[in-house]
Amino acid sequence: MRYRRELLKGSTDSLLLCLIRQQPMYGYQLIKELGRRSEGYFEFKEGTLYPALHRLEKEGLLRGKWERLPGGQERRYYHITGKGQHALNAKLAEWQGFAAAMNLVLQPSIAWSG
Repeated sequence: MRYRRELLKGSTDSLLLCLIRQQPMYGYQLIKELGRRSEGYFEFKEGTLYPALHRLEKEGLLRGKWERLPGGQERRYYHITGKGQHALNAKLAEWQGFAAAMNLVLQPSIAWSG
């Protein structure tokens, strides 16, 4: 489990920015969507999510905006900024390069003769 936590720590920003790029979301919605899309692999807790959202907002990658629902309840929706979109593009390119290199090492090579 320790390794899963370390991998997640390095991927949290990318996961959040990617979901919010697709549509503005509020905290609980992000937790549920991450769990749903990962088939339960990602189980974010509020203690992980909100510090990450606040940090991304402070860095100018997200913008939080309170929105009133028809019933009068307010939720803070997070929107990606231009700077956030640029950072996400860089993170995705970095991830794709990393994943490609990992696959080259992890997949057995036909040319390998031992």
